[in-house]
This record gives sequence, C-alpha cells and structure tokens, in this order.
Amino acid sequence: MALKDVRILIVDDELFFRQVLRAVLEQIGFTVVGEAATGDEALQQYKALRPHIVIMDIYMPDKNGIDATKELVAIDPNARVLVASASDFDSDIQAALDAGAKGNLMKPFVPKEIYETIRKVLTGK
Repeated sequence: MALKDVRILIVDDELFFRQVLRAVLEQIGFTVVGEAATGDEALQQYKALRPHIVIMDIYMPDKNGIDATKELVAIDPNARVLVASASDFDSDIQAALDAGAKGNLMKPFVPKEIYETIRKVLTGK
C-alpha cells in the first residue's frame, strides 16, 4: 500500500495538536481523511470515513481516548488505533493498549517515529 493510500483520522481535543499532526502526516505522505475533537466525534467519523489508522489522544473531555478506543474496537474489531499522549504514565498507555489500541505515539511528534509506528501497525511486524 502506497503511503498516500493510507487514510488516517486524527482525534485530539486541541486544534493545535491536530494541525501539527496533520502537517507531519501529510509531509510524510499519508492522507488525513478527517479530524475529530471528541471521542464521540471520533466514533461518528470512523463509521463515515473508515480510515486505516486512527490516531487518538488519550486525554480529552467528555469521552477520553481509552473509552473511545474501547467503543471503536467494539464497532470494528479490526480497527487500528494508535493513542497519542504527552504523558509518560505507563498505566494510561497500558489501559489504552488493553482497550484495543495497537500502539502509541508520544507528543511532541517525531516524524520518523510516526512513520515507523504506522508501518508496523499496517504490516503487523
């Protein structure tokens, strides 16, 4: 699958982080098909857009990324969710992985790490 064919949904309550992540992903060559600011929006966008990858912030008001990931994986067991966080709280990242996330990305975002993580999730390696 070519990079431009990889469709990504960005979920973060902070517009700044969505903009930064979109710029990094598009610079790498991925296609960002949508953005959501809440967990509920993420679920609606996922159903409508069916992206290959969802990059989900852990800490959001209303519905956090862990709960949204659980619901997303319940809708589609094959959903590929990567959680994004500036936190080093291993318990939060582990909770997200237990909820069905396939990996995590640390803020601030590093393009090479994003590329490698997405590649691993897509190829299963």
